[in-house]
Amino acid sequence: MNKKTLKDIKVKGARVFVRADFNVPQDANGTITDENRILGALPTIKYLLDNKAKVVLSSHLGRPKGEFNAKYSLKPVADRLNELLGGKVTLASDVIGADAKAKVAALKEGEAVLLENVRFHKEEEKNDPEFSKQLASYADIFVNDAFGTAHRAHASTAGIADFVKTSVSGFLIQKEIDIMGGALSSPKRPFVAILGGAKVSDKIGVINNLIEKVDAIIIGGAMAYTFIAAQGGKVGASRVEKDKLDLANELLAKAKAKGVAMHLPVDNVVVQNFSADAEFKVEESCCISDGWEGLDIGPKTREIFSDVIKTAKTVIWNGPMGVFEFERFAVGTKAIAESLANNPKAITIIGGGDSAAAVEQLGFADKMTHISTGGGASLEYLEGKVLPGIAVLSDK
Repeated sequence: MNKKTLKDIKVKGARVFVRADFNVPQDANGTITDENRILGALPTIKYLLDNKAKVVLSSHLGRPKGEFNAKYSLKPVADRLNELLGGKVTLASDVIGADAKAKVAALKEGEAVLLENVRFHKEEEKNDPEFSKQLASYADIFVNDAFGTAHRAHASTAGIADFVKTSVSGFLIQKEIDIMGGALSSPKRPFVAILGGAKVSDKIGVINNLIEKVDAIIIGGAMAYTFIAAQGGKVGASRVEKDKLDLANELLAKAKAKGVAMHLPVDNVVVQNFSADAEFKVEESCCISDGWEGLDIGPKTREIFSDVIKTAKTVIWNGPMGVFEFERFAVGTKAIAESLANNPKAITIIGGGDSAAAVEQLGFADKMTHISTGGGASLEYLEGKVLPGIAVLSDK
């Protein structure tokens, strides 16, 4: 990445606006249930505080649709940050109002203020220049460390860069780009991509881009049934994107022409009723009975996929193999996670979203090289798209 990072600039005494990703899940009582995104931002925040910067923190939380809603307040985040940072963070009750302005003006070196949820203003998602300018008035330097929203051209992720002299990446974005970018540009081989999830349409760009880079692609999840149907297989009541059948065949042909092995399921766990405790049986992928729907990969497929993963030196995984939210249909996803965990020689990159949730939920997170903090952003990055929140940063 030829963009400036925190280490390329001096921050002592400077007012530094940090766009973090504190969009964390909470229970009904407002208790944070997964603080990974907060922990992911800490190295950048600690570095700035230790180096005597005056830090203005910003994030969105949920979808308040451009108006104040106490349900989406960042107060629980501010409280947790204070516990982690020894009381160095105050929360402003607004974003560009009197309280925020007063608290930013009063900042001393080595202190931070967290602005209230930036999406309480509809101008944020519209990337409104006037709103961007008001955010920039708090800062000498802009640091983007929110990889999860780097694919969005919003005021606090991209627009603000037009009104500050220096824009750099924080340590989290730098890590994401170094690891994923390194895998895409100079991978250790064999390089295997594992793609799952519901729709082929969500992954067309990713498959197209990865065919140019990988040695093998494993396809699982509901999207696999579109590929199987495209080849003439009978997939029963399984989910198929009928308008994508020709495209699926084109992707298979492109992979074959490039010498990339495309691994599709050979058997599936199928049900008649979509529910957590549905009765199931295993059928070959080509010949699923009428009225039966595939919810997971079968035992033969798990074995074949695991054998491919065993030999890999670099693996990128995006999307579960089945309905992993239901325990009895999480077996395929768990088998993939286990295979990755049991291959210590491989660089294993989990591309955010459901795959990250699955790896956490199944207890394999600490065995992975890198778990991306961005679902949509990591997908777009794997597609080879330019991410607006990174494109705006100052070049080295």
